[in-house]
Amino acid sequence: METEEPQRNRDAAHVACGMIMGGADIIPGVSGGTMALILGIYERLVAAVSRFDTELLGLVRNRQWRAAADHIDLRFLIALGCGIGLGVVVLGSLMQWLLDKGPYVRITCPLTISAFFGLIVASAIHVARLIPRWNLGAIGLAVLGVVIAYRITGGEESESVAGFGYLFLCGMIAICAMILPGISGSFIMVLLGVYKIITGAISDTQTAVRGFDFGPELLGNLATLAVFAAGCAIGILAFSKILNWLLKHYHTPTLALLCGFMIGSLRALWPFQFENSEFPALEYEGRNRALSEWLPAVLRERLDPEWIPTNLLVPGELTPLVWGCLATAVAAMLFVLALEWISTRGRRVEED
Repeated sequence: METEEPQRNRDAAHVACGMIMGGADIIPGVSGGTMALILGIYERLVAAVSRFDTELLGLVRNRQWRAAADHIDLRFLIALGCGIGLGVVVLGSLMQWLLDKGPYVRITCPLTISAFFGLIVASAIHVARLIPRWNLGAIGLAVLGVVIAYRITGGEESESVAGFGYLFLCGMIAICAMILPGISGSFIMVLLGVYKIITGAISDTQTAVRGFDFGPELLGNLATLAVFAAGCAIGILAFSKILNWLLKHYHTPTLALLCGFMIGSLRALWPFQFENSEFPALEYEGRNRALSEWLPAVLRERLDPEWIPTNLLVPGELTPLVWGCLATAVAAMLFVLALEWISTRGRRVEED
């Protein structure tokens, strides 16, 4: 029988993993699913969520509580869920300070984005190494993933009017994106035009509760969040079953597609951008060139403008900030490689 102390240590580790996922999910361009993949809990998470099924209902009806908890890996989900909640609250405030609100945002923002860029690059390499054989099918699916993620991250924010039905649908779509590595649920919310609505409702609710203002505006915000959360719940229950089935029966092709998603998402996390990007602080002065200028003229003429990354640039000089961004990206890559080494070593110890 497993002792309680190692289990508590694992619970603490899962809470920490959840915090990283929660902090990542609120940043447009970063996927909590990618963080789960880096941390080695992705397939376990998908499998656990997919077990909310008729078998679980039968166990609950028969009051077999222990069997029901084991069926859905409840202890793991609770620890991870607590961590995600803490991550949204604690790391969310930190990320806002780093990316938008802090006094040194023109320095902290590009450095933070560079760190995530390095994380995604190393994660894509990690996933690519999990694929035993890169045949034409795997390469084709990876290219498809790159194209899909690249196109999504190049979209513009929608101005849609958000009724309750639309919010429910957006919740379903966003949560599916959140559990896919490389596809940012927050970025999807930006494209659907509900990111500011949901984050605003959360902020207004917190303000109202702190001020004991329990008026109609609070009820409206709670209704907005409840409808969106209901869409998320339905979406993750349905999509996790599909994803779990794919990972079980088509493991290599699914990983190849997810690897492509991560590579394509790098468009949103390129550290050097003009001011019309999602991160206003990433505006650089000096002898800079748009990344699109490096494309051959024949491609610039024939490609649809939406496929050309006009907001990305190549720094014209290696300033201290540019060096800092490069160093931060490399450090983030080394961090992922260290996590991979620790995870591999831990599995070997458990096997021995």
